[in-house]
Amino acid sequence: MNINSRLFDSIRIGSSEAEAVVDSDAPRCDHPGCARAGEFRAPKGRGREGQFFLFCKEHVKAYNATYNYFAGMDDDALAAYQKQEEIGHRPTWKLGVNSQAARMSQRGRLRNGEAGPDMHDAFNLFGARSKQQAAQPEARVGVVARKALDTLGLDDTADSAAIKARYKELVKRFHPDANGGDRSREGTLQEILKAYQQLKSVGMV
Repeated sequence: MNINSRLFDSIRIGSSEAEAVVDSDAPRCDHPGCARAGEFRAPKGRGREGQFFLFCKEHVKAYNATYNYFAGMDDDALAAYQKQEEIGHRPTWKLGVNSQAARMSQRGRLRNGEAGPDMHDAFNLFGARSKQQAAQPEARVGVVARKALDTLGLDDTADSAAIKARYKELVKRFHPDANGGDRSREGTLQEILKAYQQLKSVGMV
């Protein structure tokens, strides 16, 4: 046969025949009686996680159209599966039930912020931490309130009267009416108003 002939160029293989041609080393489709290549994975189902059938394109479509992971499960089994899904199907214990963890917790407990007799603290980490915590005074105000006080130019020792007096002073200083209608510092005024409202919301004013 002359492979340069125009007749040779016109020979075409149908799609079904092309799919049927499978290399000897390629896996076959797992559908009974199918000789096509098994190119597409399909899960084998519940209880066989991580295992797959190999199907050709036609049979993997048919398999996926009818696949149901929960087939055969009653309502109670479905409810139990849904509950386990919330924790990723991992084992959990109620507090105190896991005896090994309880023993470890008991063995390594702290007494008054310092290591207990069963806990070896070679670098005095826990003792140093407890002393450091005792040395630090408890914060009087939170982060938001401290930031608001900074905006008003006050520290966290300021009381309600000092906050009100400072607020009135700053409003008079930056209000456009007090500056001949100049609105260039209106952004600063808005920050002051916001800071005062924050201090009111936390009960400092």
